[in-house]
Amino acid sequence: MKIIVSEEIERVCPAFVGAAVEARVVNSPYYAALWDEIHEWEERFRRELTTESLKELSGIAATRRVYKACGKDPSRYRPASEQLIRRMLQGKELYQIDTLVDLVNLASIVYGYSIGGFDADKIVGDTLTLGVGREDEPYEGIGRGMLNIAGLPVYRDQIGGVGTPTSDNERTKMTLDTTHLLVLINGYDGQEDRVRKNAEFIQQLVRKYCQSDGGTVTIYR
Repeated sequence: MKIIVSEEIERVCPAFVGAAVEARVVNSPYYAALWDEIHEWEERFRRELTTESLKELSGIAATRRVYKACGKDPSRYRPASEQLIRRMLQGKELYQIDTLVDLVNLASIVYGYSIGGFDADKIVGDTLTLGVGREDEPYEGIGRGMLNIAGLPVYRDQIGGVGTPTSDNERTKMTLDTTHLLVLINGYDGQEDRVRKNAEFIQQLVRKYCQSDGGTVTIYR
């Protein structure tokens, strides 16, 4: 998959660096050992963070700045990584969906980056372009219905948006039938080493829980 970062994004975040993980996988409804890992991180974050201090995490803080630069209120349309960690800190259980969704959520929590997880076979064409959402652009967020993505960073394939840092699109979502995984890590803080480590962490997770060889990692900017 070719990833293009548009001039719109370069203007508001010249330091942006992303990573794409592409792998063949076997999904499952639930994996107990994965949830043991998730609970360990829940306990750690509850010791170390508050709902205010989490906004200072590098990946979250940078994403919030880009939202503001694009004209979006990051407190109303929170980045997914912030939503997940905030839920933990409020003592709420994370939603258990399936192994692929759960491990992508874990990777987002651990590193603080908003991460898109997609069924690559549902993406139309071989190119994704990262741009900014437009007024009245149709977009159905997973479990959220029609979402106003004007001012949100958005990946688009040949026929429209597939992912934003707030919510991915129903059209390209992962399911139990997904065998071709694409994960996009959004490093609006420009920390390439950390973005790469996040990608390698995802590779470790799919090796452990999805009968995968880990696939490939591509850095893009």
